[in-house]
Parts: sequence; structure tokens; C-alpha cells
Amino acid sequence: MAFDGLRFAFGTLSVLRVRVDRWDRPTARRAMLAAPLVGLLLGALAAAAGALVAWRGGAPLAAVAAVAAGAALTRGLHLDGLADVADGLGSGKPAEDALRIMKQSDIGPFGVLTLLLVLLAQIAALADAFAASTARGALAVLTAAVTARCALAWGCLRQVPAARPGGLGATVAGTVPVAGALAVSAASAAVLALAGAGQGWAALRAPLALLLGLGCAGLLLRRCVRRFDGVTGDVLGALAETAATGALVALALL
Repeated sequence: MAFDGLRFAFGTLSVLRVRVDRWDRPTARRAMLAAPLVGLLLGALAAAAGALVAWRGGAPLAAVAAVAAGAALTRGLHLDGLADVADGLGSGKPAEDALRIMKQSDIGPFGVLTLLLVLLAQIAALADAFAASTARGALAVLTAAVTARCALAWGCLRQVPAARPGGLGATVAGTVPVAGALAVSAASAAVLALAGAGQGWAALRAPLALLLGLGCAGLLLRRCVRRFDGVTGDVLGALAETAATGALVALALL
């Protein structure tokens, strides 16, 4: 049963070719609770890409490589959701019309501007981290990836309804208990602290950044639930990118 949840998580949240056999809600719940494991793997791969480029190309190129690798490992899934949600919120239209705008395949001015600012913020924050040291840059990449996937569990709390009946969002929405979201977030914070143990007290910045990133995602979640009457797959993707960006900005400012 747990393995089905892992396959669901990796099959839907990454480019890895994993066959998903079960799409029921209990499996979806386990998948959202296992999402930080996806973040650990993808974050480690993106961090490795950034560290490799930092070795010869410097901090700014390392930051670009890490962000690009993270996007490629998810086929830009979360970035696409972020752009769609920005267009939906920016439209100022009623919930039904805003959801229809989000389903369209094109991208509007709000989406373009949001993507530009978010990617610039991520690259700038990572460039600062890689400039300090390759190890700090790699930990920042890992922190962002894990925080993004922790946000998915909070976006799928049982108290949060689906905005529409169909799609992946409706499958996972309302499946995660608060205790489960708290447990995976606490476990993720502990893993990040251990990952940065070699950096002394600075290692505590990663768990704090995770908390602040989740706080940013929580504000967006509240806005989306009020605006769309629930969550969609796009909203979950936007939560992931918001949490990752919030965590990276927090690391840069701490």
C-alpha cells in the first residue's frame, strides 16, 4: 500500500517513468505525504547540477543550472500551475470564469510577470548561496525542493475542498490529516538540519526557511480557497513554487 503511494508521488510529481496503477484517494493521501521524498531526490539532483556548474562556471551560472534542472525534472509542472493561478487571480473574474481561464493552454500577462519575478528571485537567492560556498548553495537547493513538496500536503488538508470535480486536484484534495502534514514537515525539517550539520549553527537556517516558506504557501492557499472555493492541480503547483521561493528568500535574508 505504501509503495503504491510512492509510485503515485514519483509518477505524478517527476519525470521519472514510474507506472501508477492506483488513483484512489487513500493512495493519493499517501502520495502527498510521501511528496517530500520526491523533493529530496529531485533536490539532490538539482543541487548536484548546480554544484557541478559552480565548480567551473561560478555562482550565477550554478543558480541558473539548479533552477533549470529542477524545472526539467518536473517538466515545469509547478511553474505552469503558478502561471495559471496568477492569471486566474489577476483576472478579477468570478470563480467559475477564473477557473476557466486557468484551464486554457495559453499564458496571460499576469502569468508571464509572475513567472519572471519568481524565477529571478530563485536565481538571485541561489546565486547568493553558491557565492558563499558550494555546500551552502546545494543545501539551499535541497531546502527549496523539500519545502515545495511539504506544501503539497498542506494544500491537500481534509478541510480544503476541491474547486472542481475533475482532474488531479480533485483526486488529492481533502485527503491529508493535519497530523500527517505536521509529521512530514517536522521530519523534513529534521532531515534538512542533518544535511547541513557540517555548517554549524547555520544549519538551523534550513528548517527555519522551510517554516517560512510554508507560511508563504499558506497565505496563497487561503487566498485561492476564498477566490476559487477550493484547490486545483494548478493551485497545488503554485503552492509548491511559492513555498520554494519563500524558503530561498528566507535563506538569503537570514
